[in-house]
Amino acid sequence: MTNSIELEFSDKYDAAHARDYLAKHQAGVWRRLSHRRDEQLARRALALVGEPGLVLDMPCGAGRFWPLLAEKRNRAIIAADYSEAMLQVACAAQPAEVVERVTPLRTSAFDIELPDNAVDSIFCMRLLHHVGDASHRLQLLRECARVSRDSLIVSLWVDGNFKSWKRARLERRRTVQTGQGYYQNRFVLPADTVEAEFRQAGFRVQTHLDFLPLYAMWRVYVLRKG
Repeated sequence: MTNSIELEFSDKYDAAHARDYLAKHQAGVWRRLSHRRDEQLARRALALVGEPGLVLDMPCGAGRFWPLLAEKRNRAIIAADYSEAMLQVACAAQPAEVVERVTPLRTSAFDIELPDNAVDSIFCMRLLHHVGDASHRLQLLRECARVSRDSLIVSLWVDGNFKSWKRARLERRRTVQTGQGYYQNRFVLPADTVEAEFRQAGFRVQTHLDFLPLYAMWRVYVLRKG
């Protein structure tokens, strides 16, 4: 497996981190409610792209979206992640009847080890907000355009809402406190900027779905090729 771009946190997900990641989204009332809202948006997005029959879940993490993706009885799922530990934890933790419909694939989102037009749709949740370099985002998006036959469902943080305003204040305060640059692995992107990047990579925006309009940063974009 090759990886021309490696995010700084990519190698932290050993078995212990992977198990912690699995538990995180069910820890406490707010996390569980947030997960349900993520599922609502994911179901809507999948319906908008015609309930694709072959989906690449990338990065799949600990498989928290596998049961949802498996709700369509004849859907096949390729589950890709850069972390072998994540794939192992996901296959051990998710229901057996779901796992049997999943093909695990260890690969990089920046260099996907699949042929052109290999899947109907790519389901890419909770990755793009970690990519601060525009050239890296473009490489990731172009790989998605190469591998997906029809569509890309992708989530990220966008500006123009209350939480992004609070996040900007936090980043300014951190810069003042450190007196220099600091390690940052989450980024809020201007919606106009990322939508231009989608077009540059070969996608058009079908629609977007906001987690909580005007409040939350999370947005799911439904993109189509061409």
